[in-house]
Amino acid sequence: MTHDETMARASPDTSVESSLTHGRWRRSEIVFWLVPIGSYFLLPGYLVLGSQILITALFAISLDLVLGYAGILSLGHAAFFGVGAYTAGLCAMHGWNEPLTGLVLAGALAGALGYSVSWLVVRGEDLARLMLTLGIGLVLYEAANKAASLTGGVDGLAGVSMGKLLGVFEFGFDGSTAYVYSLALLFAAFCVVRRLVYSPFGLALRGLREGGRRLPALGLSVRRLQVRVFTLGALLAGVAGALLTQTTQFVGLEVLGFQRSAELLIMLVLGGTGRLYGALVGTAVFMVAQDFLSGQSPVYWQFWIGLLLVMTVLLARGGILGVVDHLSARLRRRNS
Repeated sequence: MTHDETMARASPDTSVESSLTHGRWRRSEIVFWLVPIGSYFLLPGYLVLGSQILITALFAISLDLVLGYAGILSLGHAAFFGVGAYTAGLCAMHGWNEPLTGLVLAGALAGALGYSVSWLVVRGEDLARLMLTLGIGLVLYEAANKAASLTGGVDGLAGVSMGKLLGVFEFGFDGSTAYVYSLALLFAAFCVVRRLVYSPFGLALRGLREGGRRLPALGLSVRRLQVRVFTLGALLAGVAGALLTQTTQFVGLEVLGFQRSAELLIMLVLGGTGRLYGALVGTAVFMVAQDFLSGQSPVYWQFWIGLLLVMTVLLARGGILGVVDHLSARLRRRNS
């Protein structure tokens, strides 16, 4: 193999490299973010549901960064979400009820946990990682259940009282403050992750997803990259968990449950993994469908969610955004 062939194989695709270099905001992205802003004014009766969607979307982005971009499988991502949720709740119950500083502490502790377990997780392959992350999640769930004097056990942490946001805005029952707060944090976190994705670090993550065999030849450590992205994903998940606690002023044991991790995977499959916006779209579709179907059929709504997931996997390769990309490409070919 010649030197030119070697460099061509090691170099990223030209179109990908161009998008990574610029990373400019497209008009469609601006329109996308205008939708939640407009929903605040057009759907005032759904602000509580809207804030839940925004929080879960942040949680989904944290997993998409780990799974969709770095290719690290995880069935226990709720562990970091729960750590953030309990951290914010316990801080508030013990007098530290300022939202922003509590959010920072929750993210820091979840990130520290993610860093400490990442060295164990990245040692294994796909099946081993699934079992390890699942085991970590189950261990933390049972630990929280047993430490009822600290966590409230199955009854949860009741009596969480948050202070005013920025000393001015109170978390009321109408959900307006929670919605704006959640949207602002989601957008800020999204901008940070988007910047990372459209950078050499993001290109390295794509290399991890494709197997990572050539990364050492470029002077990159596969294990260090995996540890970094896993830690960042845990940190963002902890922030999302703390945000849920602050906006609902309650922490239940289910924040650490396996079901929350499983539902998060469903959301990513629906929207499309490794796309960022797929995490947002999948979360919105899943939670709106769940709210509607559970209202129509409180007993059998999970049947329809399962059917939606099966149809997405069979007919929509790459999720909802994968279908959108495919249709857009066909339209461009017809017009050219």
